[in-house]
Amino acid sequence: MMKRFALLALCMSTLPFAAHAEYVGSGAAPALQSAAVVTAAAAAKMADDSRVTLEGHVVKQLSKDRYTFRDASGEIKVEIDHKYLPVENFGATTRVRLSGEVDKDISGVELDVKSVQILP
Repeated sequence: MMKRFALLALCMSTLPFAAHAEYVGSGAAPALQSAAVVTAAAAAKMADDSRVTLEGHVVKQLSKDRYTFRDASGEIKVEIDHKYLPVENFGATTRVRLSGEVDKDISGVELDVKSVQILP
C-alpha cells in the first residue's frame, strides 16, 4: 500500500511539468507560434484578437502580470500569465519571442501573451 502511495505521489508531482500536445492535422486551428512576426508598432494598429508574434525585449514589469515590451519600432504593453513564463530567468537584455493576441479595449492596446520563448 505504501509503495502505491509513493508511486502515486511521484506521478502527481511531475504533472505540472508535463508537455501539452495539440492536434496539428487537417482542420486544426492555427497555432499562435505560426503567426507572422510583426513589430510592436504594427501590432498596436492591428484589429482586436489578431494573432501576432513579437521579437524584442521585455524591459519593465508594471504589475503582477503586465510588462512593457520593446523592439526597434517602439513599445507595447503585454500581459503574461505566470503559467506562460519560461522556466529560465530573463531580463531587459534578454531577447524573447512573444506570441499571443492583440487585446483592444477602452483602456488601450496590449498583447495577451500565450507563449514566451527565449531567443539566442
